[in-house]
Amino acid sequence: MRLWSLHPRYLDPQGLVALWREALLARAVLGGSTRGYRNHPQLERFLAHSTPRSAISCYLQGIHAEAISRGYAFDRSKIGRGRLQEPLVVTEGQVRYEWEHLLGKLAVRNPAMLAQWRAISVPECHPMFRVLPGPIESWERVIYAGG
Repeated sequence: MRLWSLHPRYLDPQGLVALWREALLARAVLGGSTRGYRNHPQLERFLAHSTPRSAISCYLQGIHAEAISRGYAFDRSKIGRGRLQEPLVVTEGQVRYEWEHLLGKLAVRNPAMLAQWRAISVPECHPMFRVLPGPIESWERVIYAGG
């Protein structure tokens, strides 16, 4: 499960569809309607929010908006209600790590998108996040340190 902090616009088609499915799974986990993935580290920041289910619904709204802008037909009725009173926080180190991780995926899956985004040094985050200074998040399972 990868719940990107990055803006969904940077994801290739496979990545956007995977993010939608994984965020829907996260919503089911946070709603208590599935037994798997309950302790998944990617859920920690949503669980730490004062309203986790509302937070994941807002996250899904951002993904849905990107999908609609691309002409995809993601089912909005699966999102549920969500009004975020406070943003989720993400660290600069986490954003850098995710960016390098995504660029690595794009190098393999979608070189055209890699070429489109490669020059960006500070990518935008999903609209529900506020970026603060700091290292890679403690919940991240680091695959590679980037570079």
